Amino acid sequence: MPNSYKRKSFWSKPEGITGIIFLLAIILGAAFLVSSFIGAIGTFLATTLGKAVLFGTLGVIIFMALDNKSRTLVSYMYKSTMRWITGLFIQVDPIGILKSYIDDLRKNLKKMRKQMHQLRGQMHKLGEMIHTNKKDIKSNIELAKSARDQQNEQVLILKSRKAGRLQKSNLKLEDLYKKMEVLYKVLDKMYKNSEILVEDIDDQVKIKEQEYKAIKASNSAMKSAMNIIKGDKDKREMFDMALEAVADDVSGKVGEMEEFMEMSQEFMESIDLQNGIFEEKGLEMLEKWEKKSTSLLLGGEKEQIIFDSENDNTLDLTEPIKQKEKIELGRTNQYDGFFD
Repeated sequence: MPNSYKRKSFWSKPEGITGIIFLLAIILGAAFLVSSFIGAIGTFLATTLGKAVLFGTLGVIIFMALDNKSRTLVSYMYKSTMRWITGLFIQVDPIGILKSYIDDLRKNLKKMRKQMHQLRGQMHKLGEMIHTNKKDIKSNIELAKSARDQQNEQVLILKSRKAGRLQKSNLKLEDLYKKMEVLYKVLDKMYKNSEILVEDIDDQVKIKEQEYKAIKASNSAMKSAMNIIKGDKDKREMFDMALEAVADDVSGKVGEMEEFMEMSQEFMESIDLQNGIFEEKGLEMLEKWEKKSTSLLLGGEKEQIIFDSENDNTLDLTEPIKQKEKIELGRTNQYDGFFD
């Protein structure tokens, strides 16, 4: 398991929330019973049997508080119970969670491919607008020169101003095109990396599901409890930790993917090329993303994409969107290290 992985505490998980609710219910229930039957409880504690029960209970509590193995065993039993109860309502099985992420990723890949097609269409239109403007700028400059030679000041002023406005408009459109180029390159790279991610998770689930069943079968609740009492590491718990680390990593990547897709959709919707309108908000969203320090899906490739776009490494829009690439056989799965 990667050293950078920080394991979630029990209380921050869904079963931990269930555990908090149950603890509060036990405390409130005990307080209610004591307040309701305080007289009867006082009478019982005054008897010999009552005193024996009281001192016996206190002894058990003190022993458990001082004995590390007893505390660990009770904690394990409580957590296991809360996990089982939580599992009745929501998915807590790590294999099941990873399977749901595979489904999410495959749906997102279809949406992302559709977005890429839409964006390419917008970029084609924008490229044509920039090209047409350049032709009009050249034409107006030539007309202005001709008017100057003919000493036609009115036409000279009109054509010069029109060429200036078109030039100013083109600067904005070219800047917008560069931003769209960055957006497309990021979507393309995320798409390719997500294809690999799906394959890696799918491979891990197929392999680890069988291992998980074997570990669950050979490590019953009683055997796990005995291992904990002896101070040995519980194989099932260690396997759960590894699967949990994989699920957390995938969760972050799926979240980033969906967030970027949502942002890119908003960016595209803020542009109305038909009327030559684009909102600054769309550009600001992309610039804000560019300034974010890290990307789980892109890694160091993010900086390279931005650098290439800023240094006029233009995108070839005539090149078709590649179909799903075959994943190399024998390559290293990015999640193998989580189970070391």
